[in-house]
Amino acid sequence: MKITQIRNATIWVEYHQTKILVDPWLGPKEYMPGFAGAIHSERRQPCTELPFPMEQVVEADAVILTHVHPDHWDQYAEQSLRKNIPFFVQSEADLSFIASKGFKQVHILSAEGTLFREISLYKTPGQHGEREKIEPACRQLGLPYEAMGVIMQAMGEKTLYLAGDTIFCAEVKKTLERYRPEVIVVNACAARVESGDRLIMDEQDVAHTSSNAPQATIVVSHMDEVSHRSLSRQQLQTFVQEHKLPHIYIPANGESLVF
Repeated sequence: MKITQIRNATIWVEYHQTKILVDPWLGPKEYMPGFAGAIHSERRQPCTELPFPMEQVVEADAVILTHVHPDHWDQYAEQSLRKNIPFFVQSEADLSFIASKGFKQVHILSAEGTLFREISLYKTPGQHGEREKIEPACRQLGLPYEAMGVIMQAMGEKTLYLAGDTIFCAEVKKTLERYRPEVIVVNACAARVESGDRLIMDEQDVAHTSSNAPQATIVVSHMDEVSHRSLSRQQLQTFVQEHKLPHIYIPANGESLVF
């Protein structure tokens, strides 16, 4: 298994001789205004350029899109990915959205599992911020609340858990207990809205994930790029060192980790 941090939540997962592109957000530096309602809505985003040429980023065997929020999917991905690439999404609504962009092979993942090239893919639940607070706010903005995680399993590979956009919650804890993943990718820039409510993990959530999965190596993604971030790579690295948390890696854009 090889995981390459591209930018924000965009990563390559090379798993069982298959290269999967996750959450392709591919526009140039600062092409988007900050999100309305974000704690730093004045910041344009993303904050950096892609570490690889666009044509290299989209060279993949499949795409996993955890949800259709605009910091996980954009028109640059729509225009650059080949229309026959296998695409895995969380719901009928997301399938309809991606299919409307001309993509021909769009599939919905389920908790029961989907087999792709001898890789078993399982949809997992989470909370994209505390449900009772954030779901109504998303509805008012016309944005979907749900964001899936994904478990990957294959013969000869470690079990991989892509937690996706979620806080640490009962659903994540149950997934850790059920699958006992050996590698976990968490999104952890502690993105916040103006009220202070968090949408994804912070340093404490990373620590909780580690303590609930002591067998696992944790890779931290979704850092330093969006207008609602409240935790930087450097701050998280300092927290990890001060609390002597083992097996936590915070890769830079363009960096790869092999397991």
